[in-house]
Amino acid sequence: MGFALVMLIATLFFGMLASFSYLNPEFYNQYIPFYQLRPMHVSAALFWIIGGATSCLLFFKKEVSEEGAKRTIAERLFINLWMITVVVIFLFYSFKKFGGREYWEFPPFLCLPLLISWLALMVAWFKAWLKAKDYPLYVWMWTAGICFFLFTFLEQNLYQIPWFRQSFLKEVIVQWKSNGSMVGSWNQIIYGCSLFLMVTLTGEDSIARTKTAYYFFFLSITNMMFNWGHHIYNVPSASWLRDVAYGISMTEWLFFIKMLQSFKEKMDERRKFKHLITYKFLIAAEVWVFFNLTLALLMSIPAINRYTHGTHVTVAHAMGTTIGINTMILMAAMSYILRVDELEIRDKRWVHWGYYISQASLVVFWVSLIIAGFLKGTRQFNFPHITYQELMVPVNYWLRVLSFSGAFLLLGFLLMLKTYFKALRKA
Repeated sequence: MGFALVMLIATLFFGMLASFSYLNPEFYNQYIPFYQLRPMHVSAALFWIIGGATSCLLFFKKEVSEEGAKRTIAERLFINLWMITVVVIFLFYSFKKFGGREYWEFPPFLCLPLLISWLALMVAWFKAWLKAKDYPLYVWMWTAGICFFLFTFLEQNLYQIPWFRQSFLKEVIVQWKSNGSMVGSWNQIIYGCSLFLMVTLTGEDSIARTKTAYYFFFLSITNMMFNWGHHIYNVPSASWLRDVAYGISMTEWLFFIKMLQSFKEKMDERRKFKHLITYKFLIAAEVWVFFNLTLALLMSIPAINRYTHGTHVTVAHAMGTTIGINTMILMAAMSYILRVDELEIRDKRWVHWGYYISQASLVVFWVSLIIAGFLKGTRQFNFPHITYQELMVPVNYWLRVLSFSGAFLLLGFLLMLKTYFKALRKA
């Protein structure tokens, strides 16, 4: 969990540097250029989300199975091999050694130890799964996420087979499809953690057992498998793929909103106060689900997607999901695990200050990305003959706003993580 939190700091730090490097290449190219910072930022975000989700999963699984507190051999193999591989990946980045594809831009052979470590996690999970006497919904969500990540990870690496590389179009479709679906896999793990928290904090086990909850779970599985279609709107492919993707995208994330609403209704004031920090992060995630749902629905409309695809609007959607939803849920889960609410008031004060600074900064960050993306997309179509430098003049203004809001976002999280690392040492 500590390693995952370091990846969170690295994500924000490299992202801030990358934005400054993009706007001031003449200075940063002498030391650490944008093409080096971008994969470091993206990979750190990837390993923060996956590492944070699996660290919470390993903790929670002992509460739903009959396993003891002692780590199994498979768990140790997963944890150690995963962390060592991530460190090696960043060593390669530091020497400007790249490879792979989007989101996984390190040398491809490093995917092998990541695969082995994930298989070890699956062994550890299914051993606990077989010992469990009961299977509430969050257990099925964790299982679906773990299995589907393996599928999409293998699919994402199909480009290493020469036959896939023979057709550029084929490889692009598979890459965009697999990366789009992969997000759904770790969402299942993270949303499963949020559902576990809801059940634990409210004491209402029925939240994870209703027919409505299972209906939305199967709806989310459908989204995980098929809502990647809007990723390939601009690629020549069968028209029915676009139609199906558009229809399914209209239902995106509704299950999660419904669960949070049920949770909010059943949380009494006494328990809300007892778990105040955990609750605040879950509510923040609910707000960001609403914002990102609105943006996702708009992006899924082909007429709008034509202008937004590949622009900063796509980045806004990714950042809103990664920081606004996934990170807030993981901060809530880790707050519960590390018992942050039981710390002294002066320690919790850092979390509250960091919380409000990060939320305000994230709003500015998100809005500036959307405005920059729409400006770039519309200017590309309306002024096809102007140079790229002329195209980016009004866009760069908003990117500067983005850079400074990113710096404050880093500050907000550093204030919060100061207390989290203190709680981690105590634990």
